[in-house]
Amino acid sequence: MELVDNDTFLTKLSELFSSHKQRGSVWLTHKRYVLEGDDVRMNGVEPEDEHEYPVLLRATDGHAKFSTRIHPDELEKYHAAYGTLLKASMPTLRKRDRKREKARAELKEQRRKKLSEEIKVDGPKRGNGRRKRQRQVKALQKQQETKDRIEKAQEAREKAAAAAKS
Repeated sequence: MELVDNDTFLTKLSELFSSHKQRGSVWLTHKRYVLEGDDVRMNGVEPEDEHEYPVLLRATDGHAKFSTRIHPDELEKYHAAYGTLLKASMPTLRKRDRKREKARAELKEQRRKKLSEEIKVDGPKRGNGRRKRQRQVKALQKQQETKDRIEKAQEAREKAAAAAKS
């Protein structure tokens, strides 16, 4: 990743936006810049801590990667120029597809509802209605496997969260 000065960053960013006007994505990340090499734990910020940190700004389109470091005293001026650039590139943003989001949410709700429904196995083991019973048994097994898989995934998430806290 290439570290450039603030003005060069803005110029490169505008070029990146203009090159991806019709197609493509640009990712921007902001982060507090810490000079230490290891990961830093944020145990809680004390109010007496008046130290101001620089901000690290990164931009990438998947191929070109560049970043800049903004010092706290230049932050106001830089954000004004940065905001202007972002507002100028707003028309190229993709609009949210609310219809698709709603359809996905409804589909997810249907799956959740179907999992919570109890499958009743009825009908004779032999003779008329056997196929129907076989399908019900198979659906019950599939539902139980899905519930077990979801439960295992939930346990794994809880273990990961517990490990991250300690």
